[in-house]
Amino acid sequence: MGPAGEAGFAAEGAVPSAAPDALDVEALKAVVAGDRAAFNNLYRRYYPRLMDFLVRLVSHHDLAEEVVNDTMYTVWTGGSAFAGRSRVSTWIFGIAYRKALKRVSRNRHSGLESLDDRPELPSDADPVADCDGAQRRGALSRAMAHLSPAHRSVVELTYLLDYTYEEIADIVGCPVNTVKTRMFHARAHLRRLLGDLESPR
Repeated sequence: MGPAGEAGFAAEGAVPSAAPDALDVEALKAVVAGDRAAFNNLYRRYYPRLMDFLVRLVSHHDLAEEVVNDTMYTVWTGGSAFAGRSRVSTWIFGIAYRKALKRVSRNRHSGLESLDDRPELPSDADPVADCDGAQRRGALSRAMAHLSPAHRSVVELTYLLDYTYEEIADIVGCPVNTVKTRMFHARAHLRRLLGDLESPR
């Protein structure tokens, strides 16, 4: 690999969350310089987080692992493309998200926007925050499986990975308002699904 792209890395000081990201920034600089040990460390740090996110998104462990490997290969070969306008983690998850959607589309021909413009029942409650205990977590997991990949991803990136709406917009490649719309519909859909799953048969 060639030398690090200094123009991209020089912009990191403008990123508000640069301090917590410093370890990743230094690791990525080393990766761009061809440091395999740095890449292995970065891979180990990101593997569990990416797998946790991708298994739910693509629904298959083996497929999720392939997407992780494809993602980290892109980091290894294209790390100089990081422009410093976001956290390194946001950039990596964005790569993973786009690769996962391609796999989902190719394997299952899913309509990712099918629920974004469809009216749902309004909801003031937060179905994720309301869930507690093993039974509720199990019900939530089953309900999440019924969401579209686009809606499932915003819920997971928000509640499980603690990304802001602005960061999620960078990851999934859409305006912040679209992220908010997807979250609104995802919450409403989860609320209805959780009610259906927990009601007596």
